[in-house]
Amino acid sequence: MTATLSHPLAAQGIVTSAAIHANLGTAPLVEHALNKGEGKLTKDGALLVDTGKFTGRSVKDKFVVRDAITESTINWGPINQPMGGEHWANLKADFLAAIKNQNELYVADLFGGSQPEYRVNVRVITQMAWHNLFIRTLLVRPTAAELASFAPEYTIINLPSFKADPVRHGCRSDTVIAVNLTEKLILIGNTEYSGEMKKGVFGLLNFLLPAQGVMPMHCSANIGADGKSAIFFGLSGTGKTTLSADASRTLIGDDEHGWSDEAVFNFEGGCYAKMINLSAEGEPEIYATTKMFGTILENVTIDEDTRELDFTDASKTENTRGAYPIEFIPNTSKENLGPPPSNIILLTADAFGVLPPIARLTPDQAMYHFLSGYTAKVAGTEIGVTEPTATFSTCFGAAFMPRHPSVYGNLLKKRIAEGGAQCWLVNTGWSGGQATDPGIKRMPIKATRALLNAALDGSLNNAEFKKDPNFGFDVPVAVPGVDSKLLDPRAAWADGDAYDQTAQDLVGKFIENFAQFEAHVDQSVLESAPKAA
Repeated sequence: MTATLSHPLAAQGIVTSAAIHANLGTAPLVEHALNKGEGKLTKDGALLVDTGKFTGRSVKDKFVVRDAITESTINWGPINQPMGGEHWANLKADFLAAIKNQNELYVADLFGGSQPEYRVNVRVITQMAWHNLFIRTLLVRPTAAELASFAPEYTIINLPSFKADPVRHGCRSDTVIAVNLTEKLILIGNTEYSGEMKKGVFGLLNFLLPAQGVMPMHCSANIGADGKSAIFFGLSGTGKTTLSADASRTLIGDDEHGWSDEAVFNFEGGCYAKMINLSAEGEPEIYATTKMFGTILENVTIDEDTRELDFTDASKTENTRGAYPIEFIPNTSKENLGPPPSNIILLTADAFGVLPPIARLTPDQAMYHFLSGYTAKVAGTEIGVTEPTATFSTCFGAAFMPRHPSVYGNLLKKRIAEGGAQCWLVNTGWSGGQATDPGIKRMPIKATRALLNAALDGSLNNAEFKKDPNFGFDVPVAVPGVDSKLLDPRAAWADGDAYDQTAQDLVGKFIENFAQFEAHVDQSVLESAPKAA
C-alpha cells in the first residue's frame, strides 16, 4: 500500500516495500502510536512516550560530511566532527537497504522556517509513528494547497532500529547522526530521542541563513502590547521557554528563530519545553498543555492506575520534555513572526551567585556575552556534577552552530547596530551565595518578571544605574517592586570578601574561555570584557 505524495519517495532514490503513511494528522498518528505500543495516554489525553536509553541528544555521535562545500565553511572540531565521503557512501547505502524492507514508514512534508522567503522544504521519514507526530508538531505545517505541490529540498531519515558500524561508517558507536549538506540528507540511527530531528533542522538553517544575511538564533521571542518584539537567548534551564510564555505578550516561538531585515520569524510551529518540576502555579500556560490531546510527553513518570503524571520525578532523567503545537499557548502569533526586536535578553542561570538579576549591556558587551554563552550546571542535574560548574556554549547554542562563532557574533552586532535594539543580561540563577550553600535560593521568578517587564516597557531605562566593578555593565540601583538588596549581588552575600573572591574566579573563567575568540573580534569587544583585579 502506498499513500499519495506530491513528490514520491522513488523520485528521491528511496525504494521500499513499506506501507507509506503520508502526512497524517494528529489523531491518526496518536492512534498508530498507541496501536504499535509506542506510548500510552495520560489521564487528560496527552501521549506519553519513553525514549529508551537516550534521553537527550547524542552529541558525540553527530557528524558532518566533509566535502567541497563544507571544507572551508564548517567550524570543524568536537561539535562538528567530520565524516569522510567513503564512510558516508557506505552509511547511505546501508540506510537505503534498511529502509527497503520496512513494514511501515511515516512521511511528513514540512517547512523549516515561517518567513516564506527563507524557509526550507523538509521531508521527514520515520519508522515510529510518534516520531512523525513529534516533528509534525515541532516544524511548520503546510496547508493542503502547499502539500499538493510540495517538493522536498532536504530529507531526514530516522531509523531507531538501524545500528551503525564504526569501522564501515566512520562513526564512534552504533548510534549515528550524519549530515550531508551537499546531498541535502540527514540520517539518524539507533536513537529514539526525538530532539535529534528538530536540532537537525536547526543546524541546517544555521548553515544556510548567514549566507543570506539572516541571523539564526537559539532563542525564544514574543511581542508586547506596544507591537515591539523581544528575543530571549538562553541555554537549557535558564528560563527561555518559561519567560517567553507570558500571557500578556504574543508568543512568536520558544526556541529557534531567524532575524531578517523584515522580521523575527520562528523556525518552528511548536514548542519543546522542559517538564521537570512543572507546576500550574509556576508555569500555568505550559502546564495547561500537558492536559491537551496532541501534546507528547517524554520520559515523565506516570501512575499506571490513575494515569496521573508526576513532574517531580527525575529518576529516569532531568530532561523530561513536552512537545505541543504553538497554538496550545494562549496569545500566539498566527504568522509565527514579528517585527525586528527592540529588546535582546541574554539569559543565564549563575549558580555562583555573582551576577546581578539584570544588567544593561552595550552592543559590544552584548556580543561578548553572546559569544561567551555563559550559564552554570548545578550539583545533581548531571552525573558527575557535584558543585556549581561554569558552562560556556558559544552563541547560546554551540552544539547547533556549524559555522565559526564569529559569523553569528558579527551578524548579531550588525543587526543590533542597524536596528538599535537595547540589550540586557538577565540572571535567573542564585543570589546571596553559591547554589550549594545552605539556605541559598534561586532568584524569585516574580522578581525576574518584574525586572524583565520594566526592561521591555522601557521604564527600566529611567532607573539609576551603577557600573558593576567586575563585569563593567550597568546595574539598576532601585526598581519598584524589587528588593534593592537583590539588585546588588555583593550586598546579598553575608560575607562580602567571599563574594569578591567568587566573582574574580568567575571573571577568570570568562577571560580564559574568550581567548578563543580574541583574534576574531574588534578591539571594542575585547575592551568590553570583564576585568581581573
